[in-house]
Amino acid sequence: MEEKNVADIVRRNEQYYNSQPTKVSRYVSFSLKDTVDRIEAYLNSKHITGDTDSLGREKPFFNIVTGTRNIWYRATDIDRNNIRFVATKNSQSLQALLATIKLREWMRKENFGQFLNDWGLALATYGSAVVKFVKQGGRLIPSVVQWNSLIVDQVKFDNDVIIEKLYLTPSQLRSNPNYDKETVDSLLDNLVTRKNLDKNNKDTKSDFIEVYEVHGELSQAQYKKAKGEEVKDEDDDIFFQQMHVVCYMQKENGGGFDDFTLYVGREDNPYLITHLIEQPGRTLSIGSVENLFDAQWMVNHSQKLIKDQLDFASKIILQGADDQFVGRNAFKDIETGQFLLHQPNMPVTRMDNRADITPLQAFGQAWQVQSHDITSTTDALRGDTPPSGTAWHTVELITQQSQSLFELMTENKGLAIEQMMRQFVIPHLKTQLDTKEEIYAILDSESLTQIDAMYVPNQAIRMHNQSFFDTTMAGGIPSPYDKQGMEAQVRESLAPLGNQRFIKPTIMKDGQEVDITWKDFFKDFEWEVMVDVTGEDADLKTNMETLSTMFKTIAAMQGRPMTPEERFVFNKILDQTGVVSPLQLAQLPSPQPVQPTQGGGLPNNG
Repeated sequence: MEEKNVADIVRRNEQYYNSQPTKVSRYVSFSLKDTVDRIEAYLNSKHITGDTDSLGREKPFFNIVTGTRNIWYRATDIDRNNIRFVATKNSQSLQALLATIKLREWMRKENFGQFLNDWGLALATYGSAVVKFVKQGGRLIPSVVQWNSLIVDQVKFDNDVIIEKLYLTPSQLRSNPNYDKETVDSLLDNLVTRKNLDKNNKDTKSDFIEVYEVHGELSQAQYKKAKGEEVKDEDDDIFFQQMHVVCYMQKENGGGFDDFTLYVGREDNPYLITHLIEQPGRTLSIGSVENLFDAQWMVNHSQKLIKDQLDFASKIILQGADDQFVGRNAFKDIETGQFLLHQPNMPVTRMDNRADITPLQAFGQAWQVQSHDITSTTDALRGDTPPSGTAWHTVELITQQSQSLFELMTENKGLAIEQMMRQFVIPHLKTQLDTKEEIYAILDSESLTQIDAMYVPNQAIRMHNQSFFDTTMAGGIPSPYDKQGMEAQVRESLAPLGNQRFIKPTIMKDGQEVDITWKDFFKDFEWEVMVDVTGEDADLKTNMETLSTMFKTIAAMQGRPMTPEERFVFNKILDQTGVVSPLQLAQLPSPQPVQPTQGGGLPNNG
């Protein structure tokens, strides 16, 4: 039978996490907790050895990690508008567009843009970030989990159960409908009754209770034990994903623990770990701050030595042969109006305590240069002016080389977003399709053209049919269908909306528009689509030059179709630059033929 309950697992894992580093290789040890704590300290300009030295002098913190972290954050940024679905079949292009609109509606409702910002900041800081997708009340809520609240395996994230440590108030415990009410009351009563001999509360932080969320594949025996059900021998061999919420406190006599299970249930794993660049042998990758651990320490060290020398040089220290001045402060005596007594032939001179900080400044500067190199944050990325005489093409080449690392990181973020979409978001959207609700979207020019190409002709036909019916019922003679004129009226009615559209799922049935559910609309859509994530670090100048060259090339052809050789080379250029896809050009509507003027020539006004 399984001996350990979930609270035992929590205590064992927390003790190991807090005290035992892992051995990455012969010369490399890694402690996830110490690394996270040090990162937090450096970001907040705090020394890990205290704010004063052994003599009580304050130690300066010359922060070089925050600026570098911000550069990584900015250089790998992805906006929610850069995420879209791309069809893998020509017949699904419209559905992919509407699925993207449905996706962006979910992103807007769940504030996914803020999630991407929080996620990007965590990745830039730590190199890795843990995201969590929670289903609640028909919603899918994304969040970024703080590293200092996680207890996980230090070698591989999903090797063991994932424990999230929370600090909740009594009101938060009582208000959570998922927690067992009797267990919550028992836990809170236990907190209140823990008194010292003088009848005072034993806990100074009883307003915050440590609660542990435990997620992972555990045995059916542990599940039944938490549920209070009878456990059988075969239950130890059955495992499934489950979630436990537990709390424990040590007994007053120190002989064990009181365990409380607030919740237990089955679940889908809500966690996903993501990396900028994955580091083998350790759960946490190496982020911008950890890359600068040594550089930050050495810069602080050099600044401390400079400060000590300047402090010492700012003092006037006198020396003389008369021992009656030993231990006396001459300036203090002068400031209080006392006289300095001096015996004949006993000189008083000033000690030479001038500071020489030039070598220390060079030493600190060398480590700052090293910090730029190791994090690929050149002067140009930092916004610093290059040295006088530096050729511009040299600066541009260095910037491109340094940005190539961030392009790789951004690509890894795109792959992580695709995994989020397939593992969490798409399955959620599929469960939310049984509705006829109208959705609101702001479209780019390509999407707007595609939507209007479908809507305008159908709406023009509906308007003509209604006009035909009304005219016939009134006894008039209906006019024939004018396709161009009716479509022009529809486009004119859409003009005030700009690039906004309000879309409902409809089909034409027996000449009438019938509302259907999104589920019916996507019934032939298998969701086996590509998730396209584009970065924001594109070179605007290069893109504009490419677009300008394309425009001049097309204009110079004056309507002449391209030969197969010209089209092949033209499409190849577009593919390489990535500014415009050849498929986007192919989807553009053909120009309407110009109607010849009847009779020709100028009208006769005579």
